[in-house]
Amino acid sequence: MPTTDPPFIHALARVDDGVAVGPGSKVWAGAHLRTGARIGAECVIGSDVTVDAGVVIGDRCKVQNAALLYRGVRLGSGVFVGPGAILTNDRKPRAVAPDGRLLTDEDWAIAEIVVDDGASIGANATVVAGTRIGAWSMVGAGSVVTHHVVPHELVAGVPARRIGGVCACGQTAAGAGAEEITCSACGRRFTVGTA
Repeated sequence: MPTTDPPFIHALARVDDGVAVGPGSKVWAGAHLRTGARIGAECVIGSDVTVDAGVVIGDRCKVQNAALLYRGVRLGSGVFVGPGAILTNDRKPRAVAPDGRLLTDEDWAIAEIVVDDGASIGANATVVAGTRIGAWSMVGAGSVVTHHVVPHELVAGVPARRIGGVCACGQTAAGAGAEEITCSACGRRFTVGTA
C-alpha cells in the first residue's frame, strides 16, 4: 500500500525552489536537488547526490551517495543507482565556443538518458548521454555505458559489453542470449531483450 508519510529532507540537504519530493522519500545530508527536479514516492536520495534541474526519478528508487544525475535523466520506478555513478547529458561537451565565449545552458544540446523500471547501475559506472538502460537490466560497477542496454541484459567493462542476463530478482545467468531463461534463484522466466 502506498505511503502517505511526508518526505524526510535532512537539514543539510539543498533543495531548490520548484522541486517535488514524493511521500515517504528520504533526502540525506549534502544532497542537492535543483529546480524542476521531481522525486517519486518512497525514494532514498543518499548523501552528496546531485539531482540536476528537471531530472525525473520514479517511485521507490535508491540513488546512493555521491551519484550525479544531470539534466535530461529520467529514472523509472524501482531503479538503483550505485554510489559515485554518473549519468551525463552532453555527447559533445565543450566549456567554450570556438570564439572563446563561455557556453551557457542555451548552447548545450541535452541528450537524455532513460533508465527503465527495475534497472540497476553499479557503483562508479558512467552512463553516456543518449542511451537507454532497459527494464531489469544491470550495469556492472565501474562500467562505461556508450550504447543502449536491453531489458534483462547484464553489461560490464569499458566500454560496457553484454556478459550475460539478469533476472528481476538480481540473479545473473552467464552468456544469456535470446533464449528464454529460468532463474536458478527464484524460478522466474525471462528473455534478454524482453521486458
